[in-house]
Amino acid sequence: MSGIAILLAAVAVLAGVTWWHASRKSRRRRAWRATRLGGGRAAVVERLFPLWKRVPEATRRSAEGWMRVFLEEKSFEPCGGLEAVTEEMMLAIAAPACLLIAHRPQDYYESLRSVLVYPDAYRVRDEWGLEDVRLGESWGSGSVVLAWQSVLQGDANPEDGLNVVLHEFAHQLDQEDGAADGVPEFEEMEDYGRWSRAMAPAYESFVERVNAGKRTVLDDYGAESPAEFFAVATETFFEKSAALKREEPEVYAELARFYGMDPAAW
Repeated sequence: MSGIAILLAAVAVLAGVTWWHASRKSRRRRAWRATRLGGGRAAVVERLFPLWKRVPEATRRSAEGWMRVFLEEKSFEPCGGLEAVTEEMMLAIAAPACLLIAHRPQDYYESLRSVLVYPDAYRVRDEWGLEDVRLGESWGSGSVVLAWQSVLQGDANPEDGLNVVLHEFAHQLDQEDGAADGVPEFEEMEDYGRWSRAMAPAYESFVERVNAGKRTVLDDYGAESPAEFFAVATETFFEKSAALKREEPEVYAELARFYGMDPAAW
């Protein structure tokens, strides 16, 4: 057999193996997504994440399916002295994370491998060597970091516009195209133009209001960058939906289109 023939045969075998693994993964996912959370798990989610009770049945069914996949595929790792990531912790994180993708057409959180959980706010050194206290962060390299106490507090109050899980997993969606720039990945090119026409002027106006000391429905932290604006707007979209729709109707409309849902109607 010639060298070219051997190479072609090797490529064919590799392609077959890759297809088999992808097909097997797809079948597993379909099976997991077809089942709902058990009664005990569903009760835990409703207790820890009361917004869940307002979510329409079709959306909740889809989110629960993705939660099954999320809990099976992602690794939860205790950090900073936390002894273990319990099932309750996993559910409190998975519910808001998977609510975001309940109606998203693309594959989900594909680059995410692990969720790192600290017991409380944790200290890190930034790129300049300065110490910083954080409640969560999203890494494009495959991890989300969360402070458990912040997860608990954010989940427990569904009306304050602050939820670290919604925030950091919005960053994950933003980073799917490789850039944390406040412009998530879309299927159609025309969506990018519409998104930019709505979000860019809204961000610029928001920064001006924050600099002038004027409060809005959005948390001031959103003025840090377009990426933070998107993450903060996502928190607000789910937790202060009516106010966001009233104050920033174009931003609300884009988020409703992106997430495929209308929380102001719940």
